[in-house]
Amino acid sequence: MPELPEVEIVARRIGAAVAGVRVESATAPGINALRTFDPPLPALEGRALAGVRRRGKLLVVDAEGGLSLLVHLMSAGRLQLHDRRAGPRDRTSRLLVRLEGGGELRLREFGTRQRAWVKLLAGDAVDEDEAVASLGPEAWPDPPPFEDLLEGPRPLYTLLRDQHTIAGIGRSWVDEILWTAQLSPFKRADDLTPLEARRLREATVERLGGALAHYEETVALPIPDKLPMPLEVHRREGEPCPRCGATLEAVHYEDYVMAYCPACQTEGRVLKDRRLSRLLK
Repeated sequence: MPELPEVEIVARRIGAAVAGVRVESATAPGINALRTFDPPLPALEGRALAGVRRRGKLLVVDAEGGLSLLVHLMSAGRLQLHDRRAGPRDRTSRLLVRLEGGGELRLREFGTRQRAWVKLLAGDAVDEDEAVASLGPEAWPDPPPFEDLLEGPRPLYTLLRDQHTIAGIGRSWVDEILWTAQLSPFKRADDLTPLEARRLREATVERLGGALAHYEETVALPIPDKLPMPLEVHRREGEPCPRCGATLEAVHYEDYVMAYCPACQTEGRVLKDRRLSRLLK
């Protein structure tokens, strides 16, 4: 799933390229991807795009006249700018915004689950939309103190991925952040010491900002389907820990895998399945 650094670099690259370019037509081949009907999607036609911005893991494509496309990529969506337009046999596109000059802004989705969605909103409706209004503060570049933000008995792994608590972190970067902070994914938020909370905030800013800096150097248009994510722990089960050399372990859930270093994060204890999660605090 695209997370804060990945969505941010998409917003920057596409936003710079489409600013001032007028929309020729806008259609939604994946009809169930369009979640609004008023204003209608053709209302974008003839309007110049103002740019692209990010809120959490959402993208906002702004057009003149106060219209904005709110885009949620979900787990397999990709917003890309193409020089050539999609052909009649294209079956992955969920949204097509054709631009004057021959370019095309295209929302594509891969896999069998078709969950990416788009809303065309007017005026201040973007900030008022439930998907945006319910988001917590941004995880980068300047999140609030974690001593106040992370509260309650939930594990850090769950809490950091909760977009209502803090916006932008998902499965990939939560592994990296917790490894950098040397904290167990199963440690409860209300067990954090003030020092640990500060260390976790610093790790969050460091890893998300570092990923974005990496993308600034390596990602250009056209944006690839898969970005070169600078991951050290996530998806690296069985490899040596980059910090201590111990073997990285993982907990396998139905839809995802959580990676960690037992030596750095869980006092040497290895968790083989989620039923033993109560052992790691």
